Amino acid sequence: MTLIDSDPDSDLAPLEFAVTRNLLGASPERRAEILADPGFGSSFTDHMVDICWSVRGGWHRPRVQPYGPISLDPAAAVLHYGQEIFEGIKAYRHADGSVHTFRPDQNGRRLQRSARRLALPELPVPYFIQSLRELVAVDGDWVPSGNDQSLYLRPFMFAKEAFLGVRPAHKVAYYLIASPAGAYFTGGVRPVSIWLSEDYARAGKGGTGAAKTGGNYAASLLPQSEAYENECDQVVFLDQDGNVEELGGMNIVFVYKDGTIVTPQSDSILEGITRESLLQLARDRGHKVEGRSVSLAQWREGVASGDIVEVFACGTAAVVTPIGLLKGKDFIDEQPLGSLALSLREELTDIQYGRREDTHGWLYRLDA
Repeated sequence: MTLIDSDPDSDLAPLEFAVTRNLLGASPERRAEILADPGFGSSFTDHMVDICWSVRGGWHRPRVQPYGPISLDPAAAVLHYGQEIFEGIKAYRHADGSVHTFRPDQNGRRLQRSARRLALPELPVPYFIQSLRELVAVDGDWVPSGNDQSLYLRPFMFAKEAFLGVRPAHKVAYYLIASPAGAYFTGGVRPVSIWLSEDYARAGKGGTGAAKTGGNYAASLLPQSEAYENECDQVVFLDQDGNVEELGGMNIVFVYKDGTIVTPQSDSILEGITRESLLQLARDRGHKVEGRSVSLAQWREGVASGDIVEVFACGTAAVVTPIGLLKGKDFIDEQPLGSLALSLREELTDIQYGRREDTHGWLYRLDA
């Protein structure tokens, strides 16, 4: 593979991980029971990765250890100043039993961008990818093999130094945990309804919108609850100029009748790896792809005139979700349903699960 070789830190020597086995881990029978119906984010594998960082020592003490509680001083900076970031990535079981992940270099680079914005140290991409391999080496049996199932990998980093004072922490911890995940849509992919948040903003210009940090998601919980109260599945946010940004946890994409695909673009939107992969597949098919501002008025007028023929959301968990309804305080707009979203979803998931040729070199084998 060329993923690590293409990284500027590719000359780094691999970390020497200490491995402590979990003697109280799940039995094979219990693991099989969990994998039969894993749900999402409710069960976790037997081990986790931990790498320390300090101003003086850099990245050190890499280890794989039993999954369990993390001990924190009550004055740990993350608890008071929110210096925290995370990622989301999946491992897929292929038909031959091998385990692969998808574009981990991009997740590693996005973690670095998030770290830069939150004044955290940047974990070198080779170390990021190695952490995935080290965890799968001990917990590979947790990767499910059912239809649309995967092992969801959650890398995260936070300030652990104990102090009260507004400055970047001098001690940081990187962890990696994993959770077997079932199909996001248990009854098949279905269109979702979207609530327009008019009273709350997800991010502002110069803020942390482009970083994958917990504070962004915490700020979305109240408007997401408002969406539920209005019988909607998800919430969509606007920027200060009335332009569409993204959903609470997914990017949004518009398909026009001439085949052009448009996705909102600004420095306050999280760059989606799933979105970029879908857009590349669309380019491969000959679609014109544009990243630009789309106002709420342009969205509604485009649907009303028939110029917009399909709207969908995309992200790591759901991959692709057609949008069937946009609802605001004083309007309800039905959204046109087309075939492109589900066609792209099928192509992307076929690549991820090894059912279709990976012409872009996106797959990375973790168990070899």
